[in-house]
Amino acid sequence: MGGDSVYPQDLKYSREHEWARLADTTMRIGITSYAQEALGDIVYVSLPEVGAQVRAGEPFGEVESTKSVSDVFAPASGEVVARNEALDGSPELLNSDPYGEGWLIEVAVADPAALDDLLDAAGYEEHVKGQ
Repeated sequence: MGGDSVYPQDLKYSREHEWARLADTTMRIGITSYAQEALGDIVYVSLPEVGAQVRAGEPFGEVESTKSVSDVFAPASGEVVARNEALDGSPELLNSDPYGEGWLIEVAVADPAALDDLLDAAGYEEHVKGQ
């Protein structure tokens, strides 16, 4: 395994197993590889509509697998500006490509500094070891 984290270094992570990638003031959100492995085969994803408000630490949608239904939580507050429509027909993208094609929503972030409270890749790796 070496010293490299199994989690992408350029992302921020929440303790609820979401990742966030900030570009200017737009944050793309998804679930981590750890989360999709824990869930198993994902069969349905429920996401908010464009224009909806999400609040940091609160659920904004659900991911349903063959094993369970789990809430997904917003790493920061803001307005939904895009949702991954591909997941309607291909929810398994969350399993096959959680950091790429399997993203969930994009949010115009009210306060980009709020992401400073999230974990970096090394911190998230430590967090999941403690699970």
